[in-house]
Amino acid sequence: MKTKQVILAFWVILMGFSKIFSQQKTVEKYTISGYVKESGSQEYLPAVSIYIPGSAVGTTTNDYGFFSLTIPKGTHELIVSFIGYGTIKKSIDLTSDLALNFDMKMETESLDEVIIDGDRRVNESQVTQMSVVSIKPSEIEDIPAILGEKDVIKALQLLPGIQRGNEGSAGFFVRGGTPDQNLIILDEAPVYNSNHLFGIFSVFNGDAIKSIETFKGGFPARFGGRLSSVLKIDTKNGNKERLSGKINVGLISSSLLVEGPIKKGKTSFIFSGRRTYADLLSKPFQKSDLKAGYYFTDLNFKIHHVFNEKNKLYWSNYFGQDKFHAVEKEAGDDLKTKLFWGNITSTLRWNHQFSDKFFSNTSLIFSNYNFGIKVDEKFQNEIFKLKTNSGINDYGIKADFDYYPNPKHSIRFGLASTYHNFVPKQSRIRETGESNSDITQRIESLESALYLEDDWKITNTLSFSPGLRLTHFQFKSTDYLNLEPRATIAWNVKPDLALKASYSKMNQYIHLLSNSGIGLPTDLWVSSTDQLKPQVSEQYALGVAKDFMDDGYSITVEGYYKKMDDVIAYKEGASFLLLEDLGTGKEIDWEENITTGQGWAYGTELLLRKKTGKLTGWLGYTLSWSERQFDELNQGRKFFAKYDRRHDVSLVGIYKPHDRITLSGTWVFSSGNNFNLPDTESLSNTSNFPITIPDLSNGGTPFSTERNNFRGENYHRLDLGIQFHKRFSKNRERTWGFSIYNIYGRKNPFYYYFDDAKLKKVSILQFIPSINYTYKF
Repeated sequence: MKTKQVILAFWVILMGFSKIFSQQKTVEKYTISGYVKESGSQEYLPAVSIYIPGSAVGTTTNDYGFFSLTIPKGTHELIVSFIGYGTIKKSIDLTSDLALNFDMKMETESLDEVIIDGDRRVNESQVTQMSVVSIKPSEIEDIPAILGEKDVIKALQLLPGIQRGNEGSAGFFVRGGTPDQNLIILDEAPVYNSNHLFGIFSVFNGDAIKSIETFKGGFPARFGGRLSSVLKIDTKNGNKERLSGKINVGLISSSLLVEGPIKKGKTSFIFSGRRTYADLLSKPFQKSDLKAGYYFTDLNFKIHHVFNEKNKLYWSNYFGQDKFHAVEKEAGDDLKTKLFWGNITSTLRWNHQFSDKFFSNTSLIFSNYNFGIKVDEKFQNEIFKLKTNSGINDYGIKADFDYYPNPKHSIRFGLASTYHNFVPKQSRIRETGESNSDITQRIESLESALYLEDDWKITNTLSFSPGLRLTHFQFKSTDYLNLEPRATIAWNVKPDLALKASYSKMNQYIHLLSNSGIGLPTDLWVSSTDQLKPQVSEQYALGVAKDFMDDGYSITVEGYYKKMDDVIAYKEGASFLLLEDLGTGKEIDWEENITTGQGWAYGTELLLRKKTGKLTGWLGYTLSWSERQFDELNQGRKFFAKYDRRHDVSLVGIYKPHDRITLSGTWVFSSGNNFNLPDTESLSNTSNFPITIPDLSNGGTPFSTERNNFRGENYHRLDLGIQFHKRFSKNRERTWGFSIYNIYGRKNPFYYYFDDAKLKKVSILQFIPSINYTYKF
């Protein structure tokens, strides 16, 4: 009943927009529109603030650098401001509509003279949106990282509400959700597996990234298809003025980036590549009867062409591949094993400016994820061959429109449709003297959506962002049609203090079957079907945002409550590798191996951030709970999720005393993960139950029959880094970077096991130093 009332209220609000827009004041007004670019490269800059000081009139550029601002006729001073760039002040005498472009020059980030007053990009109290965090690629470069690999997702894990999985994992969990509930978008294309090296690194090459934005709640209506978060990553467009690049050499991988003009001022390209050489380094240490190797590769390629000021074309491509192989030889017998998994994405986008108030972006999108295993065995002249794989192909089209009728409204609407082609399992078995076997499971479905949202400044102190998303999913003759209302409201109690609240409903039509919870390649993507319903969530959030404008500080505190229905899990004992009954040889459909239930997540997040000056960084704290309930698991009782952590703390500091040195450090602390351990009955013949583990819990730890019945010990570590920069000319610079991961060698638990009925733990990644060299030209 409550949901129906919310939807009805939204329709009343949205239908009333037409009346609001039709009201015309007698004051004569004109529109200023144009683009904001980075001087020297001509990159279009998103989220740049354009406003008139001393008034509530202003706007920000969209994802493609476009802005539109309608103001009264007359003389005005216009301010263009973006953190890290010199502020532009321009006086204009407005007597007609005006097309105006700005080129912003990058400032040295350690200097204090960057103007920050009124910078709507970074002042949390002056935007309607809540539960969103952004991090700059330059911050990722400065933060110390494991083995020197600068990683987007590892940096995001340092923010409140975004938690890591296991030690070193690049998987992430947002507000009690699971990895498949995170929508990861790379240049508009979804990425289905964001991990390299079994989850230690992510697939995103930081050198090619232009902007990173993460939504944890209060989701705008333009995003959908997942329950917990949206991670939006956009890559650079390429330098249109000159050829430039970057070379990075690390302990286990190296990367190269080259960008430049194909036609100066019109067409540009960017190419980046990264490869590990762990397989090459390990060869001298391998035995003759056992050879093994692993490596991953990343390639990004993008072309950007400007037909004219109102029409632009982008073609973005990503290819990533992980490969593991092992060859074992013994007395003439051979066993060859290969594992491979990876992503391919391609997006073709066309920007068109219809008028000084109306902008569109149309995208054609392809995304592929594939995982496979190949086994070739020769034993006593018998040959056995197995090849099995699973994956997903997406083919999508999307049209997004931005409309700026007046300074009080910024309207977005659009539509999208994606054809999903899933292969849960495709296998081929060849065996000498036996009948061969070929098995293919395939699912096809269509997912579509319409959306409308508005950022409405009701008064100078009250803003409201309503939205509505209509989703449709078709599987064979089964159709799911759902309305997803969204709303965020913000009240500026003072110019630098705002109270905010949000509500969002989400539906998720595709699912990840996972035993690991950390995004291993054996996890299986499947579709909603006539038997498997979509996952549903409703999230409520309340928060306060305060800016200390003179000092560059901001603080946000948010509380949230999320209810999830029809979440999925494997039944007891089932997994990806058991899609066949080994006793009878009967093929089992994957739907028979899963069960559905419900979940709850709630908590409080705090983020204190300093964004300007020689010392920057943040302090984040999360207090949270995450629970699940399935009729077929844990005897139908509620239980805590594996990565339910009560406390999570992160402290990040970046200090630049001058332009030649960067010092950085991170300290993290979190409550332990939950584990399934045997109960006292299953080990009743042992004499040490309840087990006493003084160094884990400072007391007795009784075990019960509950799922995730044991919470591991607390996790904490300190990472430190230092970089030495030397500039040879305006465009040439080299950097030596040194860092130590887990500098005090904390033995954090990776997993637990029993040995002689005593609980023992395994720890990895203790005190790992690294060095890397970077050269920019």
